[in-house]
Amino acid sequence: MVGMRSTRVRVGLVAVTAAVVVGGLAVAASRSQPPVRNWGRSPAKLTAGSAVTRHFEYVVAPGAFYVYSIDRANRLVQRVALPQLPRIGTLLHGVVADTRRGIIYISYGQQKPPGGSLLAYDLLGGHVLWHRTYPFGIDSMALSHNGRWIYMPAGEVSSSGSWRIIAARNGRPTGGAIKGPMGAHNTILSPDGRYLYLGGVESPYLGVASTATNRVVREIGPLNRPGVRPFTINGSQTLAFTTAKNFLGFQVSSITSGEVLYTVPVPGFSFDPKTFRYTPDHGISLSPDERELYLIDTPNGYVHVFDVSGLPASPPQLVANIKLHHPPRHNGWLQHSRNGRYVYVGRAGDVIDTRERRIVGYLPPLRRTADSLEIDWRKRKPVFTTNRYGIGYRG
Repeated sequence: MVGMRSTRVRVGLVAVTAAVVVGGLAVAASRSQPPVRNWGRSPAKLTAGSAVTRHFEYVVAPGAFYVYSIDRANRLVQRVALPQLPRIGTLLHGVVADTRRGIIYISYGQQKPPGGSLLAYDLLGGHVLWHRTYPFGIDSMALSHNGRWIYMPAGEVSSSGSWRIIAARNGRPTGGAIKGPMGAHNTILSPDGRYLYLGGVESPYLGVASTATNRVVREIGPLNRPGVRPFTINGSQTLAFTTAKNFLGFQVSSITSGEVLYTVPVPGFSFDPKTFRYTPDHGISLSPDERELYLIDTPNGYVHVFDVSGLPASPPQLVANIKLHHPPRHNGWLQHSRNGRYVYVGRAGDVIDTRERRIVGYLPPLRRTADSLEIDWRKRKPVFTTNRYGIGYRG
């Protein structure tokens, strides 16, 4: 075939064939052999014959993903080796799951041309379904409710405002795209599946796009410059919570009007942007009941807890400061468990008990990554997943 060369790759004792398309898409080992050097029992086996829903935290780290039983105090139950994944955690950018089909999607690699990669793993069959490398950048994506489309941002360093639409069944770009904020980075699908929230690091506006038309229908802001870093929303889609690179704190905005309601600094804490050049609050998560907001403070090594139950009538109030045992060296991440009991601190590995407001665990692979989510299982099948953004589910 013109423009294609085939390479033989040996993984452990299993040889697989990867096809590389020069200057275009690279398809690696479609329906490849199961990964080698695995450990433990899968959630499918652990929930066989049981009508009880069990909850598992998936941590995607360099070279593998790890599964922890949330019900058993976050005990490690499985490790799945994925040699396709990079060995550097900062090259991991996104993870989403389709519970109806039992597939987890992982994005990694370059956030600008010559391009990044996307991998689909069959959680039920225990093998890679497909693996593609693109001629464009990738970042933290979202999956449509029907599981058909992946909305892939072009990458925060790409200077692009494009979210490409990729077919989830085979990873092929459809040719369609959503034009959104520049520096396309983070993506949230609304709980009802009707809207996409688009964060660009070069735009002080949070974009809201319709999944029916694939067009931006609303902008929220202007927000703190230079652009939107980690953000989250509430379940009824009335409030957005955003962070910015040079601000220690967050902003609360009305999704309905697009206006900023509150700009909230962290009382009693500060940082020097000249010495700490990363986003200070690169991690924000709303509790599932939407009463509390957790905010990471990387330069000071804390997670701050705000009472947001009075919104929108009254501003957020600081109620706790939790000192991390393993503060991130740079950009961190936060993600609530579905029941709200735990907050997982990306690039720290610490696990916070939200009732006691203290560190109660440490997941070593989470020290090397910011990519994690919860997947719940019942009778050998996944039945629910969170996303990695910690959005509220009430309403």
